[in-house]
Amino acid sequence: MKIREKKLSGYFSSHIMFVMIADIQLKDGAEEDFKSWFAESNKVLCNFPGFISRKFLKSSDGSYRILVEHESKETFVKMHQSPEHEKIHPTGHSFMSADPQRKTYTVAAE
Repeated sequence: MKIREKKLSGYFSSHIMFVMIADIQLKDGAEEDFKSWFAESNKVLCNFPGFISRKFLKSSDGSYRILVEHESKETFVKMHQSPEHEKIHPTGHSFMSADPQRKTYTVAAE
């Protein structure tokens, strides 16, 4: 597994300012296709200013989360409202059995 770490303003990704976590439910049998789509969509989204990382997580109980890290809420919103995101977003949702449950955070301490 290839791990990406973007350097920002002299710091590494441990200095994240904005985080979005989405709990998602996938349709039965959709995990492998979703993982392929996720990897391909990361190739597009990683080019946005402020992007740090985006990960698809699976817990031992079989539940899923998406973790997105950005330099700021502003850079996250710009990416989220971009034509590129609008183009790839519906495909990701087509693998889900329910709407994602999102929460956003800022780093409170390190």
